[in-house]
Order: sequence, then structure tokens, then C-alpha cells
Amino acid sequence: MVFWKRCQNVSEEEALERFKASHARVMEALDTFTQEELFTNTYYPWVGGSCIGSYFISTTSSHYDWALKKMRAHKKIVVGK
Repeated sequence: MVFWKRCQNVSEEEALERFKASHARVMEALDTFTQEELFTNTYYPWVGGSCIGSYFISTTSSHYDWALKKMRAHKKIVVGK
């Protein structure tokens, strides 16, 4: 709800620019890891037995897919009125 309230006056263009900037920062962070660091389970014990690469996947492609589905559904509601 806080995120929604904070972003009510953000245009679609501004949202896209924010997304691109955020994505670029994530990709820069991703590039600091080796394949071994990313995909070896328990390489980083604080990840809890998984691999840190799974977190990058969850916070990028999987999250983007979820968000696109939500935006398409919302657009149908708004355009349909």
C-alpha cells in the first residue's frame, strides 16, 4: 500500500525509466559474481542452503513476469471502462 500511494503521480514513462535504472543496478551487481558463486548451493551460508543465483532470478525475470501479468490485467480493467 505504501508503494502504491508513493507512486500515484508517477507517469508510465517515469516508471519505465526507474525500472531501467533499477535493472541496470541489479545487472551490475550480478556481474560481480562468478558462475560458481551464483549457482553453488551453500556457497554463501547466509542464503540458507540455496544459491544466490536463485535470488537474482526471483528478483528479476520471475518478478518481471509477475509484474507484467499484473499490469496487463490492470490495463484491461482501465481500458475496458
